[in-house]
Amino acid sequence: MQIITVVFLLALVAGLLLQLWLIARQAAHIIAHRDSVPDAFDASIELSEHRRAASYSLARLAADRWDLALAAVMVVVWTLGGGLGWLEVATSQLVSDPLWSGVLLILATLLISGLIELPLSAWRTFGIEQRFGFNRTTPGRFLTDRMLGALLAVLLGAPLSAAFLWLMTSAGGLWWLWAWLVWMAFSLFITWAYPTLIAPLFNRFEPLGDPQLRQRLESLLQRCGFRSNGMFVMDGSRRSAHGNAYFTGFGSNKRIVFFDTLLEGLDPNEVEAVLAHELGHYKLRHVVKRLLASAVTALLGLGLLGWLSAQDWFYSGLGVDHASPALALALFLLILPVFGVFFSPLTAYFSRRHEYEADDFAADQTDARFLISGLVKMYRDNASTLTPDPLYSAFYHSHPPAPLRIAHLSSKLA
Repeated sequence: MQIITVVFLLALVAGLLLQLWLIARQAAHIIAHRDSVPDAFDASIELSEHRRAASYSLARLAADRWDLALAAVMVVVWTLGGGLGWLEVATSQLVSDPLWSGVLLILATLLISGLIELPLSAWRTFGIEQRFGFNRTTPGRFLTDRMLGALLAVLLGAPLSAAFLWLMTSAGGLWWLWAWLVWMAFSLFITWAYPTLIAPLFNRFEPLGDPQLRQRLESLLQRCGFRSNGMFVMDGSRRSAHGNAYFTGFGSNKRIVFFDTLLEGLDPNEVEAVLAHELGHYKLRHVVKRLLASAVTALLGLGLLGWLSAQDWFYSGLGVDHASPALALALFLLILPVFGVFFSPLTAYFSRRHEYEADDFAADQTDARFLISGLVKMYRDNASTLTPDPLYSAFYHSHPPAPLRIAHLSSKLA
């Protein structure tokens, strides 16, 4: 057995056991605190609502276990099980040109994996989300969304994959540097195009209609020096009862979006405070910092792929009997999540730090009490657990745990 095989299997087993252990910790922590609302929330969240959130979180954790098991089985079947090699033979028989047979291999791998995961996704939507009153989509809309997503993956992924494979065969030893430039251009294009070209394929977006609320929010935008392409309400209620708000795009294509479910649950003061938090991410350059971090990560990843793709043991040690650009790219995409789990606490740490900073910004621009009350309503309405396990949260949560976040904001009131 080759060293790469041993390292891969050890990482796969260690990562799987680690994640299952974290899930067990999270479940035990939630169960231990399900019969007592934390002091910071006892005046605004009923015990019945707290218990419902605990049950909802436990149900999601049970689904997470199945997701992890399925992902582990699939990556082994694709690699050491010979699935990728078999698929390459099939795609090369369908398309004779090496470049486009490679593109077909990569897209087929992603689409087949998505198809295998579809039953679990349906269970989450029509089992868990339905049982707790969050699902509002229909089976027809669910399948339409998946097919549309697959179509977009083909339309966007085919030219990107073709560009990568062409560079791998034609751009010499530094192909990965050129591929990085292509990837960054693609990422910026998607960020720019998402608000007006991609998101409307799935949801309807209408200008914010409440004139008083709009005027109030526009005043906040002016105070923060934020120029956008408009404020829009998204029909999130067509699919889910969960609420959220975000801004997307860059340059003149920036757009602020509120879920209609969010506007139904918050009063104008709270909506303004939530928007101030989102604007904090912009004013504090969190978006730019995340883009730079993503760029550095992509550069390092492609540099690693550039080295691995030239090593025969990379292929033979992962279940493939010969080398090719398409196989190198497909193998890399398959095994990357296996090792990525060990870096998740680092990314989660910086994300949580950004959330605290955005909360501070919102507290300076609005009254912190309104952000607190808005967040409490969002925790309640989304059935978010108020008692996460600290270690689980350190691995998985991009936002600070609810008690810590509320305590941090409450300190601004002193």
